[in-house]
Amino acid sequence: MLLWLTSLLPQPVADQACLATTVYLEARSEPTLGQLAVAEVAMRRRERGRWGDTVCKVVTAPHQFATTTTPGSFDITNLEAFHKAWRIAGRSIRNWQLPIAERKMLVPRADHFATVAITPTWSVNRAGTTIGEHRFYAVN
Repeated sequence: MLLWLTSLLPQPVADQACLATTVYLEARSEPTLGQLAVAEVAMRRRERGRWGDTVCKVVTAPHQFATTTTPGSFDITNLEAFHKAWRIAGRSIRNWQLPIAERKMLVPRADHFATVAITPTWSVNRAGTTIGEHRFYAVN
């Protein structure tokens, strides 16, 4: 429902809602740095344009983020965690509005991540940075 609502919102608000939903679904139990790193991957993908030219298009690209693999009936039940994800999303968007040299990066060049419990085929023989329960990779 929330992602559908973003189609009616002005782009800056829609992007923050889409990014916050992604951070919530992917990393709500992670430390702040892990949540920021998840948001950084989405923002880097938006900047590169390969997965879409808005945050909402990036995070709803098929099979890329939890927004497309989580059942539509899923409810956001932890409002405190969503509020934190909203703040993380806003902070990340503001960071990506800065010139490249001024941005704070946690996982430079990373455009993919996975939980440490799995080893996706695209991650084999690639160095990764681990933050919390996620490992971040530069694939493309």
